[in-house]
Amino acid sequence: MAGFTDFERHIDPDTGEVHLAVRVRGSELLKNPLLNKGVAFPREEREAFGLTGLLPDHVATLDDQVMRVHDQFLRKGTEMERNIYLNGLMDRNETLFYRFVLTHLEETVPIIYTPTVAYACRHWSRIFRRARGIYVTPRDRGRIAAVLAARPTGERPVIVVTDNERILGIGDQGAGGMGIPIGKLALYTAGAGIDPARTLPISLDVGTNNPELLADPLYVGYREHRLRGEEYDELVAETVDAVRSVFPGSLLQWEDFSNRTSFHNLETYRDVIPSFNDDIQGTAAMVVAGLLAATRHAGTKMRDQRVVIVGAGSAGVGIRHQVAMAMVDDGATSAEAHDRILVLDSRGLVVEGRPDLTAAKRQLAVRTEVIHDWQIEDHPIGLNDVVRNARATVLVGVSGVPGVFSEKIVSRMARYTDRPIIMPLSNPTSHAEITPAAALRWTDGQAVVATGSPFAPVDYDGETRVIGQANNMFVFPGMGLGVLAVGAARVTDRMFLAAARALADTVTSDMLKTGQIYPSITSVRDASLEVARAVAAQAVAEGVAEPVDDLDNVVAAEMWSPEYVPYRPA
Repeated sequence: MAGFTDFERHIDPDTGEVHLAVRVRGSELLKNPLLNKGVAFPREEREAFGLTGLLPDHVATLDDQVMRVHDQFLRKGTEMERNIYLNGLMDRNETLFYRFVLTHLEETVPIIYTPTVAYACRHWSRIFRRARGIYVTPRDRGRIAAVLAARPTGERPVIVVTDNERILGIGDQGAGGMGIPIGKLALYTAGAGIDPARTLPISLDVGTNNPELLADPLYVGYREHRLRGEEYDELVAETVDAVRSVFPGSLLQWEDFSNRTSFHNLETYRDVIPSFNDDIQGTAAMVVAGLLAATRHAGTKMRDQRVVIVGAGSAGVGIRHQVAMAMVDDGATSAEAHDRILVLDSRGLVVEGRPDLTAAKRQLAVRTEVIHDWQIEDHPIGLNDVVRNARATVLVGVSGVPGVFSEKIVSRMARYTDRPIIMPLSNPTSHAEITPAAALRWTDGQAVVATGSPFAPVDYDGETRVIGQANNMFVFPGMGLGVLAVGAARVTDRMFLAAARALADTVTSDMLKTGQIYPSITSVRDASLEVARAVAAQAVAEGVAEPVDDLDNVVAAEMWSPEYVPYRPA
């Protein structure tokens, strides 16, 4: 964070009171978003730090400032204008930004992240105002450690890195992909209380193959075609080495890489540095959590579900792997679990022997024995045939293809199970595989529906159905908090399974009665704390972290809250 070295945090050993020893004064203090209190600077601090006359006379409270921000926020006419406004607020006063976000989570999370962030990434060069985070380009080869060192952070930071190639459902956005790490890290802080001074967004700006960006005279990124092959791998390797040397003990999250690089990077570096891929692992944990909650409500077992996943990218791979783990933990054999999960890509069912399968997709392929007696109408085998022959009970969409869950397919599911679970998870909203209203209408209200983007409650047959959002914000912030709390040396698959179980346990019977299989976004901090505790305990149990006394307090002590603390001259 710019200006992070301008202060030190001190705790009085007798009273436990916190204050900051601040080294900067006057206008420089007002320019530091980690330190700026704006008109909430008390008079004694205005005198001590040379702020008298630089601010209006009235001393406001933080709550006063939140009211003013909300008024300004509501005056913005579009979601994009609100996104720009909130990013500007984050650049001016981080404490106020996060207090406002936490006070108005339902209003702000869709603005600072999905779905609005997709538009922000697409138009990044047009709305660009102030650089945030670090952009690493091929020009920086051989000196990436020095580039990172120019942007100090707090101890053991959380780092989100993207190479911008597969941003949400909108593809290669070049330097505009930086909106994703910035937004993700804002959710780390809002969701789990990771101190913003300990967050670092990184864009591996290795060029773009998006012709519109390369032709745009206002494009702010590296104006070359996308780096590939050995040179790309070397740049990633140097970046990881630089992170390890400059920010020891950090947690690295890989975000929005393409299928060709996401699996390679995760598997190459997961034992080198504590790291995970949210698209592969976080989304999968959200699906497992939702299935655990939904099956509990329906009185069924995880091991008995017949799951169809539409989309064979990074999310589809991760979902299949973690759902299979959950089924095995519920008593299925590994073979039984994998036979019950079928995956489709743009060419139909991913099945053994299909000649066009990549190495990654071969891991998803169902055995030919499973389908040998199917009645097949279409070639290649399509979604309708899969749902009908498998008698699907769960339908998960990570395809990015709007409307692919048709009335014929969805209504058929309702014949095979009393409570079909339908999860259109593609972002942004316009890419959802089905709308909740349609899913309920075509199943005569039987469906349990959860979506990737936020949807309003649906009135069906005189009842209000709450549509749970499978927002990864319920997993990755708690994962980060748990990892940092115990200093885990590795992020394991079973840590994600522990996170999914902990999240499912936060869903109450009253929520389930309305069809809600995820908690409300307003309770994200409470949910993140439960997830973090479970993750930390699992890390210790697996031996990737040392045992700690009073784990609950250790985890809670890592959480930052957006409050102004007293300043003293350093």
